[in-house]
Amino acid sequence: MRARQILLVLLLALALGAFLALDGGRYLSFEQLKASQTSMAQLHAQQPFMVLALFFLVYVVATALSFPVATLGTLAGGAVFGFWPGLLIVSFASTLGATLAFLASRYVWRDWVQARFGQRLTELYAGVEKSGALYLFSLRIVPVLPFFLINLLMGLTRMKTWTYYWVSQIGMLAGTAVYVNAGTQLGQLDSVQGIVSPALWGSLALLGIFPLLARRVWLAVQKRQVYARWASVRPKTFNRNLIVIGGGAAGLVTAYIAAAVKAKVTLIEAHKMGGDCLNYGCVPSKALIKSAKVAHQMRHAARYGLNDVEPKFSFKAVMQRVRDVIQAIEPHDSIERYTGLGVEVLQGYGKLINPWTVEVTMSDGTTGPDGTPKLVRLTARSIVIAAGARPVVPDLPGLADAGCLTSDTLWDAFAQLDEIPRRIVVLGGGPMGCELSQSLARLGAQVTQVEMGERLMPREDEEVSQCVREALTADGVQVLTGHKALRCEITPTETAMSAAMRQSTERPDLPAMEDGVEKTLVLDHQGQQRSIPFDALICAVGRQARLQGYGLEDIGVPTHGTVDTNDYLQTLYPNIYAAGDVAGPWQFTHTAAHQAWYAAVNALFGDFKSFKVDHRVIPSATFVDPEVARVGLNEQEAQAQGIAYEVTRYDIDDLDRAICDEGPYSEARGWVKVLTVPGKDRILGVTIVGKHAADLLAEYVLAMKHGLGLNKILGTLHTYPTWSEANKYAAGEWKRVHAPKQLLVWVKRFHDGRRG
Repeated sequence: MRARQILLVLLLALALGAFLALDGGRYLSFEQLKASQTSMAQLHAQQPFMVLALFFLVYVVATALSFPVATLGTLAGGAVFGFWPGLLIVSFASTLGATLAFLASRYVWRDWVQARFGQRLTELYAGVEKSGALYLFSLRIVPVLPFFLINLLMGLTRMKTWTYYWVSQIGMLAGTAVYVNAGTQLGQLDSVQGIVSPALWGSLALLGIFPLLARRVWLAVQKRQVYARWASVRPKTFNRNLIVIGGGAAGLVTAYIAAAVKAKVTLIEAHKMGGDCLNYGCVPSKALIKSAKVAHQMRHAARYGLNDVEPKFSFKAVMQRVRDVIQAIEPHDSIERYTGLGVEVLQGYGKLINPWTVEVTMSDGTTGPDGTPKLVRLTARSIVIAAGARPVVPDLPGLADAGCLTSDTLWDAFAQLDEIPRRIVVLGGGPMGCELSQSLARLGAQVTQVEMGERLMPREDEEVSQCVREALTADGVQVLTGHKALRCEITPTETAMSAAMRQSTERPDLPAMEDGVEKTLVLDHQGQQRSIPFDALICAVGRQARLQGYGLEDIGVPTHGTVDTNDYLQTLYPNIYAAGDVAGPWQFTHTAAHQAWYAAVNALFGDFKSFKVDHRVIPSATFVDPEVARVGLNEQEAQAQGIAYEVTRYDIDDLDRAICDEGPYSEARGWVKVLTVPGKDRILGVTIVGKHAADLLAEYVLAMKHGLGLNKILGTLHTYPTWSEANKYAAGEWKRVHAPKQLLVWVKRFHDGRRG
C-alpha cells in the first residue's frame, strides 16, 4: 500500500513537472479556451451531424466508463450547441451512458463494486425495496451521491433496466438543464471582463443552490403526498410545540431539551417516570450486582490478606437496598423536577389520532362527566414517540401455568421474599441473562442458565464468550448452551399427592390441593431431553419495542419490529419522530438519550436545519465480573464485513493497579484489544474485558468520535497507578510493533559512533 502511494505521488509530480515544462498553462488561458470553442462551433456549422454524433458517442462512453467528466461535458454541450440542442443531446447521452454503466456493474464489475462500495449498499437496497423507482428518482433529482456512484450501486439491485433508464431520463433532466444553461452563459463570454455579467452570475449561483432547491421541492412534494389524507383535519393553530409520548430516557431528554429552548412541551407517561432503566433495568440491576459483588469479596477475603467469611444477610434487606437506590435516583426523573423545568407532565396513555393530535386517557383518577376516565386532546406541530420496549416472553407450553419473571416483574416479586429462591433458571444468554445469573448465584441461589445458541453473548468475540462462561461457572452457575427450551411441566410432589388423596377421601367436595408441586423446564440438547427443576424462572431472552396502543397503526406509521425512521429520526410523517428503544437499533439508555437530542432539535428546528443522527460510535457494556465493554468493530464483525484490520492486545494482569487491587497471586482477568487499520493507528473498534472496563472504554469512545489515533492516547499523561494506564499500555504495544526498525538501526550506529 505504501509503495502504491509513493508511486502515485511520483506520477503526479512528473505530470506537474511536464505540465510546467511544456507551458501547459497556455492551453487553459481564456484566449485559448475561446479559440477552441470557436473552432468547435465552426466545425459544427460545417458538419453538424458528425459533431453531434461524435460528442454524443464520447459522452456516452465517458459516462459508461464512470469517468468523472460529466460536469465538464454538460457545460461544453451548452457552450457549443446552445441550450435546447445541448439539453437534448446531453440528456439522452447521459441517460444512455448511465444505463450502460448500470449494466456493466451488474454483469461485469459486480465483485469490484461490491468490494469497493459495499458499505453503501445496505441503505440502497432498503430504499429500492421500499420505494422502487421513486427512490431512484429522489436520488437523481437530489444529488446526494455522485451520479457515477449511483449508476454502479444501482446495478447491484434488482431494479429492471427499462425502469432504471426512464427514471434516470426524467430525474436528471432538471439538473442537466441547469448545467447546460450555465454552459451557454460561459460560451457567450467575449472577454474576461464578461465574467461580471449578471446572467453568468445567475447561472453559476443556480448551480450552487440547485441541489438545495431540488431537495426542498422534493421534500415538499413528498410531504404533500403523505399528508393528503389528513388535509381536512390539519389544525390551523397548535396548542403545543412538541408532544412527547413516553417518560423513559429518550422522552425525558427530549422534553428537557425542548423546555430548555423555551418551547411549549407536554410529556405523557402512563406508568413510572424514568422508564425501564430507572425502575426495571440499569439502576436496580446494578444495585443488585453491587450487593452480590460484596458477598463474593467476603467469600474470597483471603485474596486481600483477610479471613474468608460466608456472608449472612436477609434477602429482603438486599432487595430493600435495591428499592432505596431507585428512590434515591427518582427525583432526577420526577414529575416535580420536570414541571419545574417548564415541562407539562400528564400521567396517562397517549394515542395518535392524526399526525398532529394526541388523545390522552388520564390515569391519575381524573374522570369526565360520565364517570369514565377523562380524555384530553392536544395538538402539536411535532410529536416524538419514545415508548421504549418490554421484555419478550417466549411462547412455551406450560409457561403461563408455571409462571415466569421478567426484568419488569422480578424486582417486586423478589422484594416480597425473606429468602432468595433456592433454584433459579435464567432463560437467555445475552447481557441481561449473564448479569442476573452471576449476581443471583453469588447471593446463594443455585442458578442454571439456558441458552439456545452455542455460546453466551454471541455478539462478542468467542474468547469473550468463553471468559464470561468461565467466570459464571466459577461462581456456581450451571451454564447450558446449545439447549432449546421445549415446555414447562408441573408435577405434584409425593407429599402433595398424599395430602390430595386424604383430602379426596375426607372432603370430596373440595378441589384437589395445589401446594407442593415441582416445576421443571424441559430442554432439548442434540435430540436428548432433560428436565431442570426450578423455584423461579426468569425470562431474559430480549426486549421488543412497544408499538401497540399508540395509534401508530391507525394513522399508517410503518413498523418492522421498531418504528421505521430515516436518518433524521422522522417516521412516514416528517413531523412525527421516534427515539430510543422504540426506534432501535440499539437498546441502550445512553443511545436513547443520544437520539433524543436529534429528535428534539429536528422536531423544533427542522424547517430551518436538520441533523442526521450520528450512530458511528456507540459503546456498550455488560456488567458481569469481569466487565465486558466494547465500541466499534470486534474481530468477528470485521471478518463478516470483509474489513481488513490489525489487532493490538494488552493483558490487564500485567497492570500495576490490577496487581495492587487483585493481589499478586489472584487472577486479574482481562485484556484490552484494539482493532486498527493495517499500518495505521486509526481505531476501528475496541473490546475491553476486566475490572472497570466500561469506565476505561470512555477514552476510546472519545478517540473514535473525534478521529484520534493510538499515538494520541500514548502521548496523553495517565495517572499512576490507575486502571486507565491499560489504555496507554495498549497504545504502547501498537507503537512497539510499528517502530521504524531500519531507522533504529541507524540510530544505534549513531550512538555507537558517539562513544568513540
